[in-house]
Amino acid sequence: MHARREGARISLPDSEWSPRMSVAKPEGHGIIAEKLGTWIADAQESALPARTVEIACLLLLDVTGLCIAGRDGDYIRATLQATDPGGACTALGHAGSFSAFDAALINGTAAHGEDYDDTFEGGPVHSGAVVVPAVLAACEREGLGGNALLRGIAVGTELMCRLSLVAPRAIHTAGFHPTAVIGALAAAGGVAAALGLNAQQATSALGIAGSMAAGIIEYLAEGTSTKRMHAGWAAQSGIRAALMARGGFDGPRTVLEGKHGFFKAFAPSRAPDFSPVLDTLGASWIMETIAFKPYACGTMTQPYIDCAIALAERGVQAEQIRDIVCEVGEGTVHRLWEELAAKHRPPTAYAAKFSTPFCMAVSFFDRKAGFCQFTEARIHDPAVLALAGKIHYEVDPHNEYPANFTGHLRATLNDGTVQEVRQPHMRGGARDPLSRAELTIKFTDNTQHGGWSAALADAARAWCETVFDGQALGALAHFRQ
Repeated sequence: MHARREGARISLPDSEWSPRMSVAKPEGHGIIAEKLGTWIADAQESALPARTVEIACLLLLDVTGLCIAGRDGDYIRATLQATDPGGACTALGHAGSFSAFDAALINGTAAHGEDYDDTFEGGPVHSGAVVVPAVLAACEREGLGGNALLRGIAVGTELMCRLSLVAPRAIHTAGFHPTAVIGALAAAGGVAAALGLNAQQATSALGIAGSMAAGIIEYLAEGTSTKRMHAGWAAQSGIRAALMARGGFDGPRTVLEGKHGFFKAFAPSRAPDFSPVLDTLGASWIMETIAFKPYACGTMTQPYIDCAIALAERGVQAEQIRDIVCEVGEGTVHRLWEELAAKHRPPTAYAAKFSTPFCMAVSFFDRKAGFCQFTEARIHDPAVLALAGKIHYEVDPHNEYPANFTGHLRATLNDGTVQEVRQPHMRGGARDPLSRAELTIKFTDNTQHGGWSAALADAARAWCETVFDGQALGALAHFRQ
């Protein structure tokens, strides 16, 4: 059965943008980076809402657990070969010390390595794996305490979420990874806030980071590891940009909206709308709606996994299924559904994380999608591959992606009966958030997977839960093991 693409053309009459169009200063907004630079500088004096502090704490906890879970991966061993020992900073779960740049690269790559890190509905972007490693390393380098760490995480995450709303889908369409390219600016903003840069310096940090932004999505072709390093690369770039700006290096104020600016380069198919960046900035914190993943795979696969598990729990057996058709958002097809033959038989365990058919099939059998579902053994499991091969898609022109991540399946059984399941939102997101207890269990499972003792994991959890009280970051050295 060939994949159906009904309604694949999406008309955007109000957003079409000729690549030859020059970019004027956005009406009524002024220079965007200057507005953001002022907000970043002012954040040093502003009290944060309780929910913002709670989400920042959960991000720190989640990222710490993920760093430990991924620390022994072959991609982390390879990354370590590209770093130099010595420095003031901690790569969580690794002996010795590192420069701030190397620590951010290692921690960011580990945190994003299994695609189990947070996401943001509307982006989608993975903020925690970029911002937390960047700000953590910068604060440790500078001898700053928990207050600076909190401020940097909150500001960097907020900036990343807001920037992801400027040109929805267009960065992916251009072949870039939003987490990678937006992440460099977000990390720069977060570090600038933590270091106490003034408005002019913070503006320059964003301008400098625009020239450091990078990350293409060609990893999809063969399931290679480059996506894993995108968060770490953005994190270390943000530190460099903020430090250069503090030292007097200047960057373009029109980095975002300029004729040769960020969105012209990375999202040329759509006119940027900066209203989501500036509207309510400083008055509300959209980072409070961050989604924490329940499954270790691509973001938009998650609600489809819930549908597959729900179908299995109805008592349906794999051999009873003739075929499954899923309604999907057009913007997810090129990453999670095509080329369909490759998605039916992923070439690597990492590639399997970005195959909706595989994710649905393996979770149908196992009722979960954690580390053990994405292994060389599972991607060659005949039963899983047989079911994955029965799963196809059709584009739903009314799908809410990227504003809302939904799931759907329509299973036709051999006797002709049809079973349909819908998941109206992503579990773990703003509409159905994971509880602190669930995230603590996830943290414990991740540290156990990474080989930490229960005592060491408990100490790290306690540190994450109290560090924002203002204590120094010296205790981080305890987690260099």
